[in-house]
Amino acid sequence: MSLLRDIQNSAVDANEPISALLRKCKILAARLGSSEFSTWIESELNGFTDRDLLPEYRIMTVACLGHFSGGFGSAMNNAEIPSRCIPKDFREGLYTVYLAQPVSSLESLIKSSDGGGTVQEPWPADFTAHVGRNIYQGMNCLQAWKVIPVNALVGILDMIRNRVLNFVLEIESEAPEAGDAPLNSQPVAEEKVQQIFHTHIAGNVQNLATGSNHVRQHAINNEQNEIFNKLLQTLLETNGTEKSKEQIIGTVEEMRDSQGTDAFKVNYNKFMSVLSDHMQVYGPVVAPFLPALTAII
Repeated sequence: MSLLRDIQNSAVDANEPISALLRKCKILAARLGSSEFSTWIESELNGFTDRDLLPEYRIMTVACLGHFSGGFGSAMNNAEIPSRCIPKDFREGLYTVYLAQPVSSLESLIKSSDGGGTVQEPWPADFTAHVGRNIYQGMNCLQAWKVIPVNALVGILDMIRNRVLNFVLEIESEAPEAGDAPLNSQPVAEEKVQQIFHTHIAGNVQNLATGSNHVRQHAINNEQNEIFNKLLQTLLETNGTEKSKEQIIGTVEEMRDSQGTDAFKVNYNKFMSVLSDHMQVYGPVVAPFLPALTAII
């Protein structure tokens, strides 16, 4: 079996660890002579050391919870922390998760949670102490953490599989024997490999050939609209109060209508704020869509 076909089979096999798939891709990157593809693989396997270079699909906005204590023995456990209670300068850092760890660590988190529920990332203790009395009146925050849906982690790994599969399929269409070519033989032109990489892995439309920009952007817009349509349908079918459902659906429609504008991020933050107020009802059904929504920002 050729290396390209072996990678394709691994990409569609849900039981194949992502780390094993990427090691096969590492061999392909060497035979293609692609430094960009190789660097991406190394970062996925060993973790991203520079947060500024972290792919958008590894960055997500999440909800936060905390334990609170008050007078006369009163307490609130696992209480939601609305972002509006936090100073604006700190909201992004506290409600954003940067998943820089190796894919094997993400796989381990998913496995340890049995594929469901959430995992946590604690707030810095100093900051919790600094703002702890300003969240709920008469109560002090003892501990706070970010809530990361496991379904979102699963979505990240699926996204990596899909990107690898699309990349390899297009390489095969250019040169079916590229995966088995001798080292340094350049079976596919460097410029072509770079274009395919930015189309399917990096997702940077600006690096495409000028003549294909409009077609690619149209395809992206259609894909994004489909995401919003599926999210809206999912929310409509979720059991929630009419008021809460109207609020969250309204914010999704605002996001959909503001794609490609500066207002999108504002509407996205508004959506996440409404979601944080109703996390128990809508959190589990929205979680699979978060990586795709974050990637649009």
